Amino acid sequence: MTLLAVGINYNTAPIAIRERLAFPADVLDNTLKKLLNISDISEAAILSTCNRTEFYYHANSTDQSSLVEWIADTKQIAPAEFTPYLYSHIDNQTIRHMFRVACGLDSMILGEPQILGQMKTAYQAAYEAGTLGKTLSKLFQHTFSAAKKVRTDTAIGSSPVSVAFAAVQLAQQIFDKLSNQTALLIGAGETIELTARHLHQHGIGRIIIANRTYDKAHALASQFNGYAIALSEIPDHLAEADIVVSSTASQLPILGKGRVESAIKKRKHKPMFMVDLAVPRDIEPEVEQLRDVYLYTVDDLQHTVNQNMDSRRRAAEQAEEIIDTKVEHFLAWLRSQGAQETIRDYRLQAELTRDDTLQKALSQLNSGAPADEVLQRLAHTLTNKLIHTPCAQLREAGANERHDLIAASREIFKLR
Repeated sequence: MTLLAVGINYNTAPIAIRERLAFPADVLDNTLKKLLNISDISEAAILSTCNRTEFYYHANSTDQSSLVEWIADTKQIAPAEFTPYLYSHIDNQTIRHMFRVACGLDSMILGEPQILGQMKTAYQAAYEAGTLGKTLSKLFQHTFSAAKKVRTDTAIGSSPVSVAFAAVQLAQQIFDKLSNQTALLIGAGETIELTARHLHQHGIGRIIIANRTYDKAHALASQFNGYAIALSEIPDHLAEADIVVSSTASQLPILGKGRVESAIKKRKHKPMFMVDLAVPRDIEPEVEQLRDVYLYTVDDLQHTVNQNMDSRRRAAEQAEEIIDTKVEHFLAWLRSQGAQETIRDYRLQAELTRDDTLQKALSQLNSGAPADEVLQRLAHTLTNKLIHTPCAQLREAGANERHDLIAASREIFKLR
């Protein structure tokens, strides 16, 4: 049997292909059951995110043509359209790949933690669909263990590596409790959405989102129990904001020194933390001259992000060492499974011999034979039967000069 991982990700395939090969959560159960109908496959799981779709499975061979045909048929896409973007891993490589994915070492953002939760979701879906067997189930457990070890023993997830996260972290340093603060976010693009998400996760008290298109502001604000306004309404709400983060595509500044100065006076000089993530800048540089205003630009935060990326890269090197060890642990478990069948057969043979000898002894006792004689005969007969075959095999090994078998036997039976 062979362990395989086949898939596409953000590195190998454009989003147009990734979209077509994605498997939404509501179809996973049925999809997994159909996947197991492929004759070669005995166990299977599917990891499907916006950045990757991967199939993990246990099969009789390394031939992936059946899976490719199944994907083409299921997704109604010609093999030639997606096979150039596929990558695959076999056995040891599959184990290492799953560990690296779960640890965030294969992610677009190095060390990002969300992928571990997505991996656990993939495991749960396969478990509920009944497509996991002993080997793949054990591999997932080792995968989660490796990810936990990396998170615990390295700093791979401790430093923010997006300007949005860095902005929120800086806000936490300036304000004791974000739950008492109001954030005004200007824009409705990806960066502002990410900032809103981080602020919401860190318990921000209130979010106001301003955008040129009110509907976009409202759609984003509703996700975080926020309040939407148009750009023209900013002067009416600026004084409410303890935190201002702006990221628009405007070619001219949205906030000037005079407007911010007026807001500070209305706030009775209560400090205001401002982050300008736009290029060109949304906030006039002269705002930095105002007392009680802490203004940071994307360049200020990018320096922090770059330092943190260096920190994560160093942590990733440590993570690879941990993964090396964890891969060996799983391989040792796999190797032990090869001996399990032999152990089972040997134990069964010994138990049959025991039962047969014991039955004869009981018959002798029922016939009136002295108990001590029966016990001695039982011990003698059982010993002879148990060692007869090994002794015969060792004699044959000696005659054939199979010194390796003799040496192995001494090790197995712990003979000095």
